[in-house]
Amino acid sequence: MSNKVVIRLRMSTQDAHYGGNLVDGAKMLALFGDVATELLIRNDGDEGLFRSYDSVDFLAPVYAGDFIEATGEITNVGNSSRKMIFEARKVIAPRADISASAADVLAEPVVVCRATGTCIVPKDCQRK
Repeated sequence: MSNKVVIRLRMSTQDAHYGGNLVDGAKMLALFGDVATELLIRNDGDEGLFRSYDSVDFLAPVYAGDFIEATGEITNVGNSSRKMIFEARKVIAPRADISASAADVLAEPVVVCRATGTCIVPKDCQRK
């Protein structure tokens, strides 16, 4: 099995899609796609393709200025399929109530999204 992969990214105002600087949930799925790509490269030497999500649970809102940590790991390896689990956590949140540039590192990260999915790496593309 492959090791866990972690990506940390700050959500920008360009990521905000709704009123109140709310970030579209699809942004979490894009982060999970990047995590999956790295996992497949580490495991197979190839980017592979995301086939499907089995489940996606949006658990808390994400806003512009939040720092999100997305993680994932391969849980099962088939002939060409790779089952994966993903989690996105808010680790830093802006504090606009204090000042325009204030932010807090959260003592306990807030889980904002969890998902499971399957990726495919064709046999002729597997190098490891």
